[in-house]
Amino acid sequence: MLLYGYDEIKLALSLHKPLQELVNVYLVGGNMKKKVLAVDDSATVREFLRSTLETAGYQVILASDGNEALSVLSVSDGSIDMVLTDLNMPIMDGIQFIREVRSLPGYRFKPVMMLTSETQQELRIEGKAAGASCWLNKPFKPEKLLSVIRMVLPA
Repeated sequence: MLLYGYDEIKLALSLHKPLQELVNVYLVGGNMKKKVLAVDDSATVREFLRSTLETAGYQVILASDGNEALSVLSVSDGSIDMVLTDLNMPIMDGIQFIREVRSLPGYRFKPVMMLTSETQQELRIEGKAAGASCWLNKPFKPEKLLSVIRMVLPA
C-alpha cells in the first residue's frame, strides 16, 4: 500500500492542487499525457501526425501497418487511449485492423479514428460497422484533426 508523507500532502495543499492530481503524481508517475497510436503506411503522414499530436501534448506511438499496430496494442494492456488509422494500407486494411482492435481486451470501447482520402459512403458504413468511432478525410488541417480528437477523447 502506498502512503503519502505529511510533507507531500502539505505541499500539495499549499499549492492548491486537487487530490486527483496528487494521486496522478504519486501513483501514476506524473504527467498524464493521453497515448495515441497512429497507423499509416506513409512515413510522411506518420511524421505529420507525430508532430501535430506531440505539439498538442499527446504521447504518440507510430506503426506503419495493421500488423505492427496490433503487436503494439497486444502488449499495451489497454493503456493506449486512442487509435488513428489509415484505410488503405498493405498487409491489412484499416477496416480489418479496426475489427481486430475491437477484439482485443481493453480496446472494445476506445476511440478509433479512420483517416483516409476515401469518400465513398459504403466504406464509411463498413468502417462504422467494424467499430470506427469517427472518420476524417485527408487532406486535413492540424486544427481539424485536434478538434475531432478532443471531441472523442476528452482531457
